Amino acid sequence: MSRRQKDPLRPLTPAERTTLEQTARAQRERADRVVRAKALLAVASGATYTAAATVAGRRSGDGVAQLVARFNRHGLAALDRRQGGGAPRQYGPVERARILAEFRRPPGREPSSAPCAEPRMGCPRSASRSSSRRCGKPDTPSNRAGRGATPAAPSASARMGRYAPSPTPSPPPKRADRACLSAGRSLGPARLVPG
Repeated sequence: MSRRQKDPLRPLTPAERTTLEQTARAQRERADRVVRAKALLAVASGATYTAAATVAGRRSGDGVAQLVARFNRHGLAALDRRQGGGAPRQYGPVERARILAEFRRPPGREPSSAPCAEPRMGCPRSASRSSSRRCGKPDTPSNRAGRGATPAAPSASARMGRYAPSPTPSPPPKRADRACLSAGRSLGPARLVPG
């Protein structure tokens, strides 16, 4: 025979019962909330605290007794985790909902009307010519080349001979060894290092 319950579960409202049943069946709910909802539903159906703990997958009825007392005081908020020590929470339910909504938002950038700095950064993924037009940049080979580290490939109209591409600049000639210049000597074609 079990002891008399000090704080029996109060009668559930229809909205609370519906919420507890949905939480107990939910596949995408936190596991601790599901266990608490199952325990509360078992107690509401007349089970003892020990039997409710077994139904919910727990060992002790003492935790169920504490959960029932908390549910009587706070309602459905008893399903949520409590503060477990440490610094107090810096945001409430409104901020939490906003953070979760932002987290669930699909990735991607919103289109901007301002021209972007680089054709590849923030522009749509299409041909570089059309993306540079959309970004407000003129359609020039230097804008299509990205950062300019490599020369731009000739465009289709240049390959067809419609206009002559600009010549690629040649690198500057290599300078002679500075040590030889300061000494007034000249390096011969065979000697690269002064001796």
